[in-house]
Amino acid sequence: MEILVALIAAAAFILVGIPIGYVLIAASVLAIWLTTNTPLVVVPLRLFNGTDSFPLVAIPLFILAGALMNHAGISRRLTDFAAALVGWMRGGLAMTTTASSMLFSEMSGSAVADAAALGSVLIPAMKERGYPAAFAAAVLSASATIAILIPPSIPMILFGAVTGASIARLFLAGFVPGVLAGAFIMLVSRALAKRGGFGDSEPFRLRRAGTAARAAAWPLLIPLIILGGIFLGWFTATEAAAVAVLLALLMGVAGYRTVRFAAIREAFTESARQTAVVMLLVAGSAILGWYLANQQAPERLTAWVLSLADAPWAVALILNGVLLLAGTILHSAAAIVLLVPILLPLAESAGIGTVHFGMMVTVSLAVGQQTPPVASVLITTCSIAKTEISEVMKVNVFFIAALLVVLGIVTFWPEVSLFLPDLILGKAAGS
Repeated sequence: MEILVALIAAAAFILVGIPIGYVLIAASVLAIWLTTNTPLVVVPLRLFNGTDSFPLVAIPLFILAGALMNHAGISRRLTDFAAALVGWMRGGLAMTTTASSMLFSEMSGSAVADAAALGSVLIPAMKERGYPAAFAAAVLSASATIAILIPPSIPMILFGAVTGASIARLFLAGFVPGVLAGAFIMLVSRALAKRGGFGDSEPFRLRRAGTAARAAAWPLLIPLIILGGIFLGWFTATEAAAVAVLLALLMGVAGYRTVRFAAIREAFTESARQTAVVMLLVAGSAILGWYLANQQAPERLTAWVLSLADAPWAVALILNGVLLLAGTILHSAAAIVLLVPILLPLAESAGIGTVHFGMMVTVSLAVGQQTPPVASVLITTCSIAKTEISEVMKVNVFFIAALLVVLGIVTFWPEVSLFLPDLILGKAAGS
């Protein structure tokens, strides 16, 4: 009954249009006041403790690094390189969009940042070349989602902070699912372009590829330095984020000389705004998650689900169903901080390791970014393409199906994602 008070309050606040971060806090305060004797002074303490974490410092730093790289023109250099590599295929610009997202994701860690940075370049280019606006928005939205699969990934950093799982191991586990997602999105793009009769290819030119590779050489070194440093143990994910900011500044100010003081100020402002949104969600989720944990929600949920189905595959399907549903109504940060502590005991009862569960969570929430009503990435690309979400969803369902295939692979063949961290970092108990 106590748990229902919190959930009903949250649903009511959402229906009247209150932003989700405030909803989580308000619902928690109301539930604590009505159903417990806990003094409300605990609320500000828990809000602070929910964000007082060294790994979480990586989030604003990676957001800032992505903003600085965008101002430095790195996204365009990566796009030109991707176009030179895959532009010769049918639906070449769609292929370029996916390849660019895979490259840019290794620096930003944020799907929304990926969509905003690449969308302003690629969506107008696709529309100019005769691609339908709905298709352009859908393919970029699906491709941008790869940013939370290929490291560095902000949702993976959050998952590691919440569960204590190794962020380096999570990062390595995300590589193969990210590449699979990119490959499946490309296959769907090619099939849709062929069926729709748009997206003519252009011949491959070795000289163009060489020129584009030289122009993108320095940006391509950034993920090698960041991720190589993490995996070799030179620095933590948070320290790597600081290195990424430093490299972005050096490249933009001293290297390409495309970043001036006004651009730096704008990048800091953008990053502060995005960080505030994320951290408010984290804080709100932390207080509600603390309340639900005190009411023994994880234990009750585990007992109830196991009373219905105790087969590991059935529990995995239930977990995916809950996460997919949560992804449609919650920002990924809120979903992770709120649900992971509740669902992790259930996953462990089915023999699902922490890193394996982290991959299930990340891919499920990647799908959630494509499904209204929240659909933060989809809304961003629709805004850039100037088209309605209802029109884009008619195309996006095919890309969502591709991402669901990846989710199925990650869920039922965990070796696909776990073999890389096991190979490089060695096997870990409970991964």
